Amino acid sequence: PAPDQPPFVKVGDQVDSDTVVCIVEAMKVMNEVKSGVTGKVVEILAHNGQPVEFGTHLFRIQ
Repeated sequence: PAPDQPPFVKVGDQVDSDTVVCIVEAMKVMNEVKSGVTGKVVEILAHNGQPVEFGTHLFRIQ
């Protein structure tokens, strides 16, 4: 979503491996990030607008 829109997921949400949890912008291209696992979002490690490097953990899913 746009920066002023609610996030894709929040703590407590149940996700499947194909659930889009966020979008990461790289070189002006918006890339959907899927959870890759099934479980519950227990922590959000990176926040909207925060720069991240390749390999940075964005969420903790249990």
